[in-house]
Amino acid sequence: MSDISGTPGLRQALTQALTQAWNSPSAWGQNNLGQCLALALRPISWLFAALVAIRRALYQHGVYKQTTLPVPVIVVGNVMVGGVGKTPITMALVNHLKAQGLRVGVLSRGYGRKTSSTLAVSPKSQSQNVGDEPLLIARSCQVPVFVGNSRVDAGRALLSLHRDVQVLVCDDGLQHWPLARDLELCVFDERGVGNGHMLPAGPLRETWPRKALSPNAPCWVLRTAGEAGPNEFAVQRHLADYALQADGTKRSLSSWWDTPVQALAGIAKPEVFFAMLREQGMNVAHTQALPDHADLEALHIDASQGDVLCTEKDAVKLWAHHPQAWAVPLQTTLPPELLAAIDAHLAAVQHAKLSSPHGHQTA
Repeated sequence: MSDISGTPGLRQALTQALTQAWNSPSAWGQNNLGQCLALALRPISWLFAALVAIRRALYQHGVYKQTTLPVPVIVVGNVMVGGVGKTPITMALVNHLKAQGLRVGVLSRGYGRKTSSTLAVSPKSQSQNVGDEPLLIARSCQVPVFVGNSRVDAGRALLSLHRDVQVLVCDDGLQHWPLARDLELCVFDERGVGNGHMLPAGPLRETWPRKALSPNAPCWVLRTAGEAGPNEFAVQRHLADYALQADGTKRSLSSWWDTPVQALAGIAKPEVFFAMLREQGMNVAHTQALPDHADLEALHIDASQGDVLCTEKDAVKLWAHHPQAWAVPLQTTLPPELLAAIDAHLAAVQHAKLSSPHGHQTA
């Protein structure tokens, strides 16, 4: 029998090399294997780019129809593979709109859920049914949230039950073109556009700069890390100085400064969370870096390693089995100039939609 024990290790090494090539525009001499892999995949990348362009053209020429809902729709998304910090931005935007007196609803695909139907999300929902991020939004923002593979169906379902909702925010869905939108917020992190190539030779889901389907729906760029360029908005993020338990108990992070703790994170970049904890003065003695959207039901926690600190996204899953875990909120601040521009754009869109029928179809 042949020995294939090294296959997973080889696959992991190739994946890591390719990912490094995606995110490093000029890494020849440092990551030749990854650069060779990316180069070999260019023909498939060109084919993917052509298919995306054809699909876009079919929407632009009305062959495929977009559905326009009777309230403004803002999509928070990205063109890069991997997490860039969309959901915290969605939550910060929802809270701003609520502070402006608007009634807000949120739509999401519900990535990682084990269901496929269109569902309402409540603070008591199970993450395996609705997804961890929609559940976090429902609990933290206290607004109507619906998940659905079709954002159109999810939007219609939400509006049918919550007729007072005045604006919809989509957490992800930049490439979900069946739903017409009035504003797009495209989020980038420190990687920028990486090597600038589309999948699988690069990390892009579509070409950049992207072409808007409608001139009336601008796409504004937000940066969660790295330096913001011209006409881009820099988002500020930092951890709160406290942590919460499932029952609402609140504790200052400074109370742990002299005590070793353990930290876990099932997000796109767990090491960023760990570093932010240490920047707060925490003595993080043990860490568990888990895959994004990881199922935590069977997770083993060794209490002898100290109190457990995690992200809010992990807590919505972890608290069902480990209510003693502490969630440290991520505080996201959107720049005032961005919020002012969003408010002005929404006001214009709302005025234009006053006479729009529910579910109006547009090319």
